[in-house]
Amino acid sequence: MSFATCDICDANEDKIAAGTLAVLPPVFQSFGKRAAFAGPARTLKVFEDNVLVRAALETPGEGHVLVVDGGGSLRCALVGGNLGVLAEKNGWAGIVVNGCIRDSEEINACDIGVRALATHPQRSIRKGVGDKDIQVSIAGVTVNPGDWIYADADGMLVSSAKLA
Repeated sequence: MSFATCDICDANEDKIAAGTLAVLPPVFQSFGKRAAFAGPARTLKVFEDNVLVRAALETPGEGHVLVVDGGGSLRCALVGGNLGVLAEKNGWAGIVVNGCIRDSEEINACDIGVRALATHPQRSIRKGVGDKDIQVSIAGVTVNPGDWIYADADGMLVSSAKLA
């Protein structure tokens, strides 16, 4: 799939006005070999606990984007190098983390796209607390399971339907 988020925005100003297409704030850093990625969202809501993140990435990704609402925490990482390899192996298009990642050099070697707020060397706790397949809020933008995520060098979009 070839797309440019700028072109999507230009062609869909009516959807932006209607709220069915949203632009995520430019607060995310880019990691992984894929500078651009897109796919339907699968969602998680966790806080400083990555057990559900691992469990999701262990399943076939089928070109989906895992959207992890980590509450914006900057106190630990929710995705590391091993999970990046797992995501690549299982066919995920990308991962969006409203929180931190670690092992950035290992993630940068993976053929996936990753967006996160920052890097942090400390791993998360492992209690298995959180929710999956629910509506989440990422940097103030609502993401529902099945919404389409488009990410490239110019930004990230959330659409209620496939656009490109």
